[in-house]
Amino acid sequence: MRIAIAQINLLVGDIDGNCDKLLQWAARARDEQRAGMVVFPELALVGYPPDDLLLRPALHERVRAALPRLVAASRGIDIILGYPEQADRRLFNTCVWLRDGAVYRSYRKQELPNYGVFDEKRHFCPGDSLALGEIDGIPTSLSICEDLWTPTQAQNSRAAGARLLININASPFHSDKHEERVALLSERVQQTGMAIIYSNLVGGQDEVVFDGASLAMDSHGKLALAAPHFAEGLYCLELRNDAGTAALSGENILNPAPAPDARTYAALVLGVRDYVHKNNFRGAVLGLSGGIDSALTLCIAVDALGADNVQALALPSRYTAAMSSEDAGLLATRLGVPCRHISIDDLTRAFDAALAPIFAGLAPDVTEENIQARCRGVLLMAVSNKTGRLVLATGNKSELSVGYATLYGDMAGGFAPLKDVFKTQVYRLCEFVNRDAEVIPHRTLTRAPTAELRPDQKDEDSLPPYPVLDRILERYIEQQQSPGQIIGSGFDAATVRRVVTMVDRSEYKRRQAAPGVKISRCAFGRDRRYPITSGYRE
Repeated sequence: MRIAIAQINLLVGDIDGNCDKLLQWAARARDEQRAGMVVFPELALVGYPPDDLLLRPALHERVRAALPRLVAASRGIDIILGYPEQADRRLFNTCVWLRDGAVYRSYRKQELPNYGVFDEKRHFCPGDSLALGEIDGIPTSLSICEDLWTPTQAQNSRAAGARLLININASPFHSDKHEERVALLSERVQQTGMAIIYSNLVGGQDEVVFDGASLAMDSHGKLALAAPHFAEGLYCLELRNDAGTAALSGENILNPAPAPDARTYAALVLGVRDYVHKNNFRGAVLGLSGGIDSALTLCIAVDALGADNVQALALPSRYTAAMSSEDAGLLATRLGVPCRHISIDDLTRAFDAALAPIFAGLAPDVTEENIQARCRGVLLMAVSNKTGRLVLATGNKSELSVGYATLYGDMAGGFAPLKDVFKTQVYRLCEFVNRDAEVIPHRTLTRAPTAELRPDQKDEDSLPPYPVLDRILERYIEQQQSPGQIIGSGFDAATVRRVVTMVDRSEYKRRQAAPGVKISRCAFGRDRRYPITSGYRE
């Protein structure tokens, strides 16, 4: 039998639209690809993750209304897809196998993830039985995403006689995820001798990006199919009954995994594109400072939305160096983005005058610096209101970690593409952008980082050098190491204590930050849930 993996991009909660798309892709698989089966992702009918939409009775009414349409479409092609199933006053994450206009087999997910971005035990109950069917005489078992990450379900499927395992997924991207998946499939094949088909979702959903990269591995541990990353498509393979063994062969669909920085950049582009389009914004607007963070953000926005749908504002003050304005204008010109220059000096002077009676006798400090950032935020939000374009905040994970950002200033925005990107990663991604030709001006990459909120300001006046800072942050935030462990690995004790204190005291800022694309194992937000008010210290 010819099997098509439908790696598709869906909209959470759009039951009718998703159903229409599933029907269209099933028809394409049958008519254009001559497939006898099409395999869709986990919870394809509602999109993933549906979160507390699962508490809405109307959602389940729409699911029940849509399912008969899909069942009827299974005449001429088997359809495998995921949906939320209400039964016996409980809710299950279910994979249904449709055949010949009827439900052929149904399987309820057994392993419910409850870590990181996953919160499935909040809504779903675990299943407790297998679902075994046949494809051309080959015993075939169904499973869903997390079921494959523990050995029990696959081993039980093999013990029940299965020779092929079909695993449907909504597996999010992070930087090493592809290699982990390939290793996982190899391990399960070695343990069970079953061939595995692994179908994954693609697309951005709020802060999470699903990278596709669906796979198929034969019973000898050889990849039969490796679908592209970050792209929709139908990817087909042939299944043969080889003396009771499931023999899989692809059509030379073995797309090499992109290099790590290319993968990360593609994830950021897809995350921005889908957030803007799925939320019906008319494009994006951002402040272009001449620095490296806003430069990378502009490149991402242009690749995601097209230059015609991006507006840049250069918002200099009396502290802005001429090179900053020059580099901002040069980058915008190279990318074909309109860039309007608006000085904020008159605005900051007006604030200074209004606050002078209150601030009488008090020395200038960071307050005046933050007023500059907030003036820029006001201008950007005004353009957003007037044009319907989304403000992209340009701050990075290093700054957000230690609170080196201004609430309602440079943190103003509806989406923050670099929220999970450390400063040292920003430099690497800029080098990736410039791999074939200089897009981002060389001077932007080589000058010392500065917020330009006071004369001769440098980031390192307030922070450790970014290569040191980022290594400490990665250990503390992503690896969950204690300050003592970090110090024990060779870092200066005073620096570590200072950084950890800054991280802990900045939770209130992060809680108010815009959402942004998750690219690491531990992004701020759903991955890391710390109290704002806390007396805990290490």
